[in-house]
Amino acid sequence: MSTGWKILDQSMPYFVTFQVVRWIDIFTRKKVRDEFIRNIRFCQKNKGLELYAYVIMSNHAHFIMRSSNDNLSGVIKDLKSYTSKAVIDILIVEEQNKRDWIFPLLLEAGKNNSRNKYHQFWTQDNHPVELYNNEIIMQKLNYIHQNPVRAGIVEKPEDYLLSSARNYADMEGILDVIKLTITQSKL
Repeated sequence: MSTGWKILDQSMPYFVTFQVVRWIDIFTRKKVRDEFIRNIRFCQKNKGLELYAYVIMSNHAHFIMRSSNDNLSGVIKDLKSYTSKAVIDILIVEEQNKRDWIFPLLLEAGKNNSRNKYHQFWTQDNHPVELYNNEIIMQKLNYIHQNPVRAGIVEKPEDYLLSSARNYADMEGILDVIKLTITQSKL
């Protein structure tokens, strides 16, 4: 069933959100977080993913992204699908070593969704917002960078290691981004 949230113009940049089912705090686990970052880099190098901004929180991530191949929906699908499979593999290994409460929740979420066969890691929707003017771009860029500040994790956006706020502050970030240069029009 369609929710009305669609990427209509595959050539435009979009603000998108990836949310882990049940808001599970999975990215607090270094192996899982590193795998997600590795998959983003792979898509940048091999799938035409252009990344303009990002923040990875404990249970969701926000991005401003575009596809140089005019196939943003396909890039997102590949990124989410591969990350989901890789995280499940990580959790299966951890489950063998200790009792893990996350894996059963992902299995239950998958069982309750007809689109999945076994498990579900991400929620279905990305809530894409097309960034068609400077005002919306600045709003979403600030929203992304302020996310860890609003959560009370850091005082300044550039202090959060898992955010492009570092790139925009001319500091080293964990992911390469194409910095947006937006000129404010004078009224």
